[in-house]
Amino acid sequence: MPFRWLASLFTPRRVEVHGQPGGAHQSNTLMGAPADAPDAGDWGEFAPVQIWVGLGNPGAQYAMHRHNVGFMAADAIAETHPFESAKKAFSGWTRQGRIGGQRILLLKPATFMNDSGRSVRAAMDFFKKGPEDVTVFYDELDLAPFKVKVKVGGGTAGHNGIRSLDAHIGNDFRRVRIGIGHPGHKDKVTKHVLGNYAKAEMDQLADTLGAIAAEAEWLAIGDEARFMNDVALRLRQD
Repeated sequence: MPFRWLASLFTPRRVEVHGQPGGAHQSNTLMGAPADAPDAGDWGEFAPVQIWVGLGNPGAQYAMHRHNVGFMAADAIAETHPFESAKKAFSGWTRQGRIGGQRILLLKPATFMNDSGRSVRAAMDFFKKGPEDVTVFYDELDLAPFKVKVKVGGGTAGHNGIRSLDAHIGNDFRRVRIGIGHPGHKDKVTKHVLGNYAKAEMDQLADTLGAIAAEAEWLAIGDEARFMNDVALRLRQD
């Protein structure tokens, strides 16, 4: 399978997370940084057509959690396409770049999952974008592991990050749902979601992130059906 190089991000060691500090102390420092409203000059002439958001929790101790697969997807996209280095803004980490000719702002909120909407709202207000310009990558319990589905709008399905987004920007944003599977009993959900990916899952995880990044151009031009189809073909899913 292509994009096997992504597996190197998930070896059993202290994880260095792209675009964010490596430890909890640094992350806590960022929480107090006045990063919500960068000067307009900081962005030059960059004016994104779309804002793509990866959801997760900041800090290396959370990096391998299933709940952080949205962060992982954002990192894979940034490493596969021409994006600039990360910088702090909008209570998160941002990277600006292009996919398929579309100007994209990648955002990883550093607010922790339950307050992700505040970070996204700040970016939307600064660049004068609406919910229809926002795409969010996140983990989905109700999808089989490594299935990828896209939809616009919908409920929260108990996801605290999506609940926060609904509260701050409404629910008419595009959602790229990355399946993590259900553990089978509600009492096991928290441990499953906030647990690390297993060693046996690493190749599938790397392949899934690679497929999302490789086919991201279809998302950029609004062809969600082609994106889902081509991701499934790369992963040889039915």
